[in-house]
Amino acid sequence: MKTVAVVDYGMGNLRSVTQAVVHAAQGLAIEVVWARTAAEVMAAQRVVLPGQGAMRDCMQELRDSGMQDAVLHAAAHKPLLGVCVGMQMLLEHSEEQDTPSLGLIAGRVRKFDLAGRMQADGSRYKVPHMGWNTVQQSADGRAVHPVWADIADQSHFYFVHSYYAQPSDLCHSAGQTRYGEDFCSAVARDNIFATQFHPEKSAAQGLTLYRNFLRWNP
Repeated sequence: MKTVAVVDYGMGNLRSVTQAVVHAAQGLAIEVVWARTAAEVMAAQRVVLPGQGAMRDCMQELRDSGMQDAVLHAAAHKPLLGVCVGMQMLLEHSEEQDTPSLGLIAGRVRKFDLAGRMQADGSRYKVPHMGWNTVQQSADGRAVHPVWADIADQSHFYFVHSYYAQPSDLCHSAGQTRYGEDFCSAVARDNIFATQFHPEKSAAQGLTLYRNFLRWNP
């Protein structure tokens, strides 16, 4: 039986992510492994990299856990899905505590700068961006990524974040969301797909995204 490893390096909402992936894997002959060692990540055919908390802490814990090299190997050889800070870690650098990250996708992670900006209802934009928002799956005529299969464009997903990814090349943007301004809410490159939002907190469309990832053959 093929396996998908949810990487446990001490900085993620592991229980809810794992439960959602288990639910999405039903009927697919895929075993979901709560991976606590590099060997478990290396052995899996697919990898999910969640993340929650401060970027510097996430990067430090990934290194200290001994799993950073296994994640980098996965990013080069097998389908990998990043979630929330797990997406931000894929870029080169974050403004949060001036933190270098994995450098798998060219670009930086920026902080929302929405001071004094007003929403349509007259309220101020708040940081963190928290709650449900829509995702545009493609822009400028680019093809929709296969991981969006059977998910309507502009579907709602659940966000909690103060920083957002800004890839250097727009071809790596696989989804956009508007909060004061447009920002990249999903990235993709080769066998990597990642979301700023939390699929595990996003009802049926989030489970569909996880299931699409489990069936995706990049």
